[in-house]
Amino acid sequence: MGQRCGHSQHSVEILENQLPDSSDVAQLVVEVASEKLASDIVMLDLRGLAPFTDYFVIMSADSTRLIEALEEDLKTAMKENGLSMHRREGTAGSGWVLMDFSDVIVHIFGPEERDFFGLERLWARAPQVVRIL
Repeated sequence: MGQRCGHSQHSVEILENQLPDSSDVAQLVVEVASEKLASDIVMLDLRGLAPFTDYFVIMSADSTRLIEALEEDLKTAMKENGLSMHRREGTAGSGWVLMDFSDVIVHIFGPEERDFFGLERLWARAPQVVRIL
């Protein structure tokens, strides 16, 4: 029987002795990002297209402060659900923060940086599971 894991309002279902499903983790990222006022949130399904992850969750933030807040809130939500970040790259000041949770990679962009790097264009073959404008 499964149990809910996490002390906040954000949690994913954890089956006994199993890690949460990557789609549930990606949905949790989308939920937290949406509540924390990220914009243009996109969840791309990279299964079968990329050997290094299952999902990208890409979002925009309109300020350095919001990038920092999103990063902190996502880190907290993941930790509360027993998930650890394997790698982090970038800074809020650079306009791009990458958070690698293994099967889910989160990209938090400033608006100009998102357009410049164009991850959605690079991964155009990946199905968009969620898009919140």
